[in-house]
Amino acid sequence: MAVALGPSGKLARMLAIGVPALLLAGAYIGQYGFGLYPCEMCWWQRYPHFAAVILGIMGTFVAPRRLWIAFAALAIMASGVIGGFHAGVEYGWWQGPTACSNLTAGAADPLQAIMTAPLVRCDQVAWSLFGISLAGWNFIVSLLSGLAIFSLLMRKENA
Repeated sequence: MAVALGPSGKLARMLAIGVPALLLAGAYIGQYGFGLYPCEMCWWQRYPHFAAVILGIMGTFVAPRRLWIAFAALAIMASGVIGGFHAGVEYGWWQGPTACSNLTAGAADPLQAIMTAPLVRCDQVAWSLFGISLAGWNFIVSLLSGLAIFSLLMRKENA
């Protein structure tokens, strides 16, 4: 028999689904609404958020619920760690990957798509707020959210 989640567990589940979903929505709005095309490391940050949404949803329907929510928190924090590494590359603290990325997948004419695609470098800040890049914000929000989810899951009512 599955143990029902208490109020803290339900809030943890909402964060585990909502935070990565909102961060992904922001990334896609930036990409398609404002032309902030992702570099390779930006894509790396998105993958754990996709996983976190799926794991958080599993925490709604599949026992043991707290375990799936905890896995979602780990995925969110993994994206944050990648974001922290990416921010370090953007600020020149360390070397990042030397490859560049572009958006050519599924194009009807691949050569034309490659020739007209924007070249996106991982070591350049595309946009920042208060001097913090998008990767830096992902680092902050993801790590704090993951810690908050773990804190909520550890409350006594969920034991």
